[in-house]
Amino acid sequence: MLTKLLRSKLIKIKRKTNIYVSFAYKMIWIMMEFSENKNHLALSKFEKMLKSNKVLFFDSEEFENIIIHYLDLGKISLAKKAISLSLNQHPDSTRLKIVKVELLLLEDKIKEAEKLLQHLEAIEPTYAEIYIQKAVIFSKKNKHLESIKQLQIALKYTHDLADVHHLLGMEHLFIEDFTQAKEHFKACLDLDNEDYSALYNTIYCYEINEEYTEAVDFLNAFIDENPYNEFAWHQLGMFYNKTGQYNQAVRAFNYSILIDDQFSGAYFEKAKVLETLKEYQLAIDNFHKTLELEDPSAVVFVQIANCYNHLNNTNKAVEYFLKAVDEDPLLDYAWLALTELLLQKKEIEKARSYIKKAVEINENNIDISNRYAEISMKLGFYEEAIDAFENSISLGEKNPKVVLMLCDVLHFIGEYQLAIDYLQLLKKEQSNSVEILFRLSGLFFLIKKNKEAFLYLENALKLNVDELGIFKTLFPNIYKTAEVIELIEKFK
Repeated sequence: MLTKLLRSKLIKIKRKTNIYVSFAYKMIWIMMEFSENKNHLALSKFEKMLKSNKVLFFDSEEFENIIIHYLDLGKISLAKKAISLSLNQHPDSTRLKIVKVELLLLEDKIKEAEKLLQHLEAIEPTYAEIYIQKAVIFSKKNKHLESIKQLQIALKYTHDLADVHHLLGMEHLFIEDFTQAKEHFKACLDLDNEDYSALYNTIYCYEINEEYTEAVDFLNAFIDENPYNEFAWHQLGMFYNKTGQYNQAVRAFNYSILIDDQFSGAYFEKAKVLETLKEYQLAIDNFHKTLELEDPSAVVFVQIANCYNHLNNTNKAVEYFLKAVDEDPLLDYAWLALTELLLQKKEIEKARSYIKKAVEINENNIDISNRYAEISMKLGFYEEAIDAFENSISLGEKNPKVVLMLCDVLHFIGEYQLAIDYLQLLKKEQSNSVEILFRLSGLFFLIKKNKEAFLYLENALKLNVDELGIFKTLFPNIYKTAEVIELIEKFK
């Protein structure tokens, strides 16, 4: 109470001169130090009492501070001793009994806690803390609606409205009633506009409800009253970004940085928006500012690499992707990006070594598996290519080109029947694909089933004779046979 009183006096004093402000700060410091010394003396006195087995007197506030001290340290047995002695000396103290309830809940002795609360409610029905602790119990039992009812009763009697509104907000979050949760967190902000937890939770409710425009309106109104809140400006920038108002987003992040030039998150989000605006060099500069303020980050290195890639500076992009994987070797998508860049540079052997690292990290990624298969196929590692293509298909790959590439590899190594099996499965989904039909025709010729081969060839020619190059490229020797030439001539 004393600290709160001094704080209110300080607000009035601030309107005067710096001398008075300085004096007020000294007074708060002296009073807080006095309070701490008092608690320290009480604690020392209590511990000496335990060692001497003498019973000494403590006021109820001293006992409460001693108990909380032991609870904070996890010294439950000492806290229990302090509670026992405190209630012997102050048997009518409701506050000490509430502290006992808190300890019982800490030990999961819920029935004992409920019994004590029932007793307290009967003798002091307007004591808000009773209903708060009942709400805690209901919450522990996942009975959040009952918990809310108790907190609404507490709201009638409490002096700490913000605390109860915060608890109500959390309980509504548990039942995913984000609209009501938001109203309670807003009530917290009305009572204390520096409550960052309430501000964060209010914004979270807007976001989870996808109320982006409403969030922008709320934050603008909040900033009108609190123009120097860098977190509010930062969040306003985030929502402007979500609503596609990119220039407004940059402006909001700039204000956030103006208030706190060490706010690395604002530089990072501003850089991402600049990247969206294709201001790649400015984005790179802001990402570098993030690195100046924080420890090296693989995520930031990746963002810088992407910007350099957009600027067609492949060497710089490779440099920063390498920094990213050096910082976080398990970053599979960075290894994949490195692979793509090295393929652009025609460094296929090195690309293969990087894609293998990506496969080792995450063999269940279809994109990684496909790229590994394609590179292996180009370099003549056919068994590895087949395994990778089959892995992609088992993971649910739906792109027919992947199955066609697999079949081409199987054809190349002489696994004709297995290639036919895959193509026939694919044909069930795409019965009029000439790419499938020309391949089936050639493979049936290779296994000496000419009747089926001519049938597939004829169907393919009927559908699109202009795609005959597929057949000619994959089966050049069969294409030159008299019977095949004769059939083709009919369609030409």
